Amino acid sequence: MQFYSTNNPALRASLEEAIFKGLPDDNGLFMPVEIPRLSDHFLQNLRNYSFQEIAFEITRNLLHADIPENEIRRIIETAIDFPAPAIKLDDETYILELFHGPSLAFKDFGARFMAQTMSYFNRKEGNELVILVATSGDTGGAVAAGFYKTPGIQVVILYPSGKVSPLQEKQLTTLGHNITALEVAGTFDDCQTLVKKAFLDSTVTKPIRLSSANSINIARLIPQSFYYFEAYKQVADQGKPVVFSIPSGNFGNLTAGLLAQKMGLPVAHFIAATNANDVVPEYLASGAYTPRTSQRTLSNAMDVGAPSNFARMLDIYCSTWNNMRQDISGFSFTDAETKVAMKEIKQRYNYIIDPHGAVGYLAFREFQKTNPGHLGVVLETAHPSKFIEDVESILEQTIEVPERLQSMSASEKHAVQMSTDYADFKAWLLSRYTI
Repeated sequence: MQFYSTNNPALRASLEEAIFKGLPDDNGLFMPVEIPRLSDHFLQNLRNYSFQEIAFEITRNLLHADIPENEIRRIIETAIDFPAPAIKLDDETYILELFHGPSLAFKDFGARFMAQTMSYFNRKEGNELVILVATSGDTGGAVAAGFYKTPGIQVVILYPSGKVSPLQEKQLTTLGHNITALEVAGTFDDCQTLVKKAFLDSTVTKPIRLSSANSINIARLIPQSFYYFEAYKQVADQGKPVVFSIPSGNFGNLTAGLLAQKMGLPVAHFIAATNANDVVPEYLASGAYTPRTSQRTLSNAMDVGAPSNFARMLDIYCSTWNNMRQDISGFSFTDAETKVAMKEIKQRYNYIIDPHGAVGYLAFREFQKTNPGHLGVVLETAHPSKFIEDVESILEQTIEVPERLQSMSASEKHAVQMSTDYADFKAWLLSRYTI
């Protein structure tokens, strides 16, 4: 499959080039030249396929020209080895639990798939590959777990100091081996800017083989489409049009849903649910896109003021505002509203939801006011124990922490302190990874 840049459709790259480059040279984002529609037989019989079989069929249709089918099957069986159950709250609301992977976040799907795909292509390379990733919370933990001890690959994770939860920070800073954490004295946007500048700096990319594991990398985006099909399979027999409500920060998750729709999944509508960082809901309402410095909120993984994947969303809709807002509605909510929703869900359904999922729940409820009769699937993107201090305080009760997080909480943090000055970051990279 060929990929083009969102800034220049004439600029093309192979799958291998797109994965390892992360970003095109013109600072756009890679998109597939063609998004194949899956067969009607497959789409109409989703309930007869396992999650792994669904993931294999999607990947085979997209990447069969680049990776042999036996290797695709191996990648899927290794990466997608945990479920994505849709939990019923009521007749119109389901919670899609995406936290059953090793880092307890939805990004495990993309990170594990990407690690296996990169490992397949990296076999023939003699030089070490350095993965750069900026995280606002969950991405770093998923990438660290997905790439941990992967031969020939080093991972550098940049995260904003004091702006991720304590357990999220432990997931970034305690593994060691081929995982290095940089604690940046700034925001997530600062971290993302450092990563982007490095990819566009030839004095860095020539001596160091760089790639990215953020949702800007197409290998992260493709597997995130899998669970939209898996969710639809679980709720389609309800006979109602299906709407996905997606807690959104960098908008990779929503973009993956749009890819699933392009491949034929009959999604009735998407809901972009955000916290105070509402540049996309603002765009959907007014047609004006105004990136700004991110604000810190309770749902910290969504604290993004300049979402990278918005460029892909514009590309899918040919930068046509009216077309995008026909398929996507946007809503934003305050921390106070998020806390009320978390309490309501616990009291009404005896279900504990994390702050990000609560924002998605609120958005679907808002959508229902003018669009009754739809079935909503709310993406629960992380296990609530990853935000245990806030969740326990809001719900006034103790919540269970999975053993794999408990064991990390006692581990010692190791992080390199880093400023927001690109010169400092560049000097550190060159001193550490130049051959």
